[in-house]
Amino acid sequence: MVLLLQVKGLIALHFYTLNLIEDSKVPPVLTSTLPISTVISAELTTNNYQNYLAFTFAIEEINGNPHLLPNITLGYEFHNFIYSHWRILENSFILLTGQHEIPNYTCRRESKCAVVLTEMPWRTSAQIGPLLELYRFPQVTFSSFDPTLMDTGQHPSLHQMAPKDTFLALAMVSLMLHFHWTWVGLLITEGQKGLQFLSDVRAEMDRNRICVAFVKMVSTVAVSFVSAVKNHEILTTDTSSANVVVIYYDTYTSDEVNYNIVQSLVTWKIWVTNSQWHADLSGRDFILDSFHGLLVFSHHHEEIAGFKTFVQEATPFKYPEDTYLVMYWYKNFDCSFSESDCALKNCTPNASIARLPPNRFDPDISDQSYNIYSAAYAVAHAFHEMLVEELQRQPLRNTQVMTFHPWQLHPFLKIVQFNNPTGDKVNLDYRRKMDSDFDILNFWNFPDGLRLKVKLGTFSSHAPHGQKLILSENNIDWAIGVTETPRSVCSDSCNPGFRKSPQEGKAACCFDCTPCADNEIANDTADMEQCVKCPQHQYANTQRNHCLQKAVNFLAYDGLLGKALAGTALSLTVLTATLFGLLVKHRDTPIVKANNRALSYTLLISLTCCFLCSLLFIGRPNTATCILQQTTFGVVFTVAVSTVLAKTVTVVLAFKVTAPGRRMRQLLVSGAPNYIIPFCSLIQLTLCGIWMGTNPPYIDTDEHSEHDHIIIMCNKGSLTAFYCVLGYLGTLALVSFTVAFLARNLPDTFNEAKFLTFSMLVFCSVWVTFLPVYHSSKGKAMVAMEVFAVLASSAGLLGCIFFPKCYIILLRPERNSVTGISYKTTPGN
Repeated sequence: MVLLLQVKGLIALHFYTLNLIEDSKVPPVLTSTLPISTVISAELTTNNYQNYLAFTFAIEEINGNPHLLPNITLGYEFHNFIYSHWRILENSFILLTGQHEIPNYTCRRESKCAVVLTEMPWRTSAQIGPLLELYRFPQVTFSSFDPTLMDTGQHPSLHQMAPKDTFLALAMVSLMLHFHWTWVGLLITEGQKGLQFLSDVRAEMDRNRICVAFVKMVSTVAVSFVSAVKNHEILTTDTSSANVVVIYYDTYTSDEVNYNIVQSLVTWKIWVTNSQWHADLSGRDFILDSFHGLLVFSHHHEEIAGFKTFVQEATPFKYPEDTYLVMYWYKNFDCSFSESDCALKNCTPNASIARLPPNRFDPDISDQSYNIYSAAYAVAHAFHEMLVEELQRQPLRNTQVMTFHPWQLHPFLKIVQFNNPTGDKVNLDYRRKMDSDFDILNFWNFPDGLRLKVKLGTFSSHAPHGQKLILSENNIDWAIGVTETPRSVCSDSCNPGFRKSPQEGKAACCFDCTPCADNEIANDTADMEQCVKCPQHQYANTQRNHCLQKAVNFLAYDGLLGKALAGTALSLTVLTATLFGLLVKHRDTPIVKANNRALSYTLLISLTCCFLCSLLFIGRPNTATCILQQTTFGVVFTVAVSTVLAKTVTVVLAFKVTAPGRRMRQLLVSGAPNYIIPFCSLIQLTLCGIWMGTNPPYIDTDEHSEHDHIIIMCNKGSLTAFYCVLGYLGTLALVSFTVAFLARNLPDTFNEAKFLTFSMLVFCSVWVTFLPVYHSSKGKAMVAMEVFAVLASSAGLLGCIFFPKCYIILLRPERNSVTGISYKTTPGN
């Protein structure tokens, strides 16, 4: 039986024609060792050549595996693939027809392409896809995952090897949050993948309140075709404000961006990029490298066991058909070239590309090399499953020849699932692919263009919240000129006590810092947009970053003002009591008897109560003192003022009695003026009763008069009732003053009419002055003002009426006699 296997492609595997003879003496052997055709669509660079080595290593490893495709050896053939649209199509036709002059038929008989491994971006796949789809060729891409190619209806023969980049934007934004970078620029290579990443990263940045400083869409045209005719300024003046820039590369698009950044010699910015970035720039050694300190998000994968050994042992003498390996040797190991036999001579002894510096060859396997390694295994496993199924369905006979067609491999590529030699799970079905974790690498270029990638940490989308990003900051080597963790903000954070004030027409991250208003604070370092008002029982400190508890305050006895007022009230009370005792002691003297000593006693007692009632306003208020303050104040002052009115009326009646023909004697003898006091007091009691019955005073707090205190005070309750009581008292005082003023020149014993006039003048002046000052005062100053008015008006009555009497009693006793009394009579008396 003869089994025919044929495979070919762009970085392709080939089925070979195998002769399997059922003979115990002759083992199955490979009848043809013709290599498989392999095509790469890019110029040879360090990264591309590593892809080729990873591919050949995978082929050799598969061929050495007795459990995978047993008795079948896979070969390969390598072709350089020039990256241009027409050359892509040309090489695709060469792939299909086997000839460089392209006919419209297939002339290859010994082997035909069955699967294609390609690194082409989506634009190229869209070109060659329809052509290969005519023959239903399976295509396995090993470049970065492209979500636009997931449509199986539009790309039914396309399979993607790379893991998804679903969380790349989240990973980068997590890094920004870790370092508090809120002002970040974006350099995006144009194309569907670039636009998709731009949409994802902007959404994540907006969600985390990180602003986009600028967005630059970069052309994907190779720099070699452009730089000679046009200088593309990627970083301009409008991009200078951001110290951190995210660069998203698509496959084959990094050269132009790298070239422009290096030409600008930008060494102070922090670049954050994806795994498509590479440092090889035309083989130049940049000692002052713009990319030193760059941070790369690379897909996490395990090391391929034996790959570094394979690279170290790869020489042109071991692989003479590898023309690119010959070129590497000639360029890097001082070889001479013999044109006669086309062989290398006089090379550096024991040379190995693994010993080259990283800027010439990086032995650490890249994402794409790892993907092509896994893709080779995926195709091999698909072939294996297809062969097993075919052998089970149709056992081979000695003379039977079996040929496989490319379209037969599709169902096996779709369902293939296995663990590659590194232990990672591999499948080509995008619906079953898991999102990859990321390694965070730091690019070092010192000393002398060293170009190392040092692993700093990882990002895992499967980790719990707060543990997704793990980073070792101590190992980071920042960009040239940056000595500490860089900052990238549009506006510096506002200090506590300030709030953000947006700048008109600019991004949310650009703001001014405005001080908080009175009694408002901003104690958060996350740039508060609004200050927080302190609760009513608290107040803001001078820095406006904390609310402090307000101290309870009132007109207390232990305060200086309280002590002064209380001392004054008690002193005046003692003085009044002393005067009362003095009058009682000299009650039989003319000066006491002449002015109705009963009214004098009443007035002194009421004034004593007036002085004492002021003490109700001092001390911590309670319900009882709040009620007693107003009622006692209203009643005792009404008694005092009505007593003054009674004394004034008495003087008037006494004058009328002494005049000839007057009939007022009976009123004076009957004591009618004394009834003024209870009558007037009854009216005031009635008003106070109505007040207490409707809306009495109560305990209240004043939280605004003093910044750092809560004033406990008595609220008047009904202001209408309060002003009625005060208005009645004022009316009574005005009447008393008017009567006294009219009677000031009447003949009076010891001239008391004038003293009454002066006393009421002082009383009215105090209360007229009190009202505007009282209403302009706040807190305990208002209470103190009320106490002062009580004491001042009472002292005015006491001093103006009784001090002259005491002066005569104590210092002029000779005038305190009947003979010493002089009367002023009207003419004709």
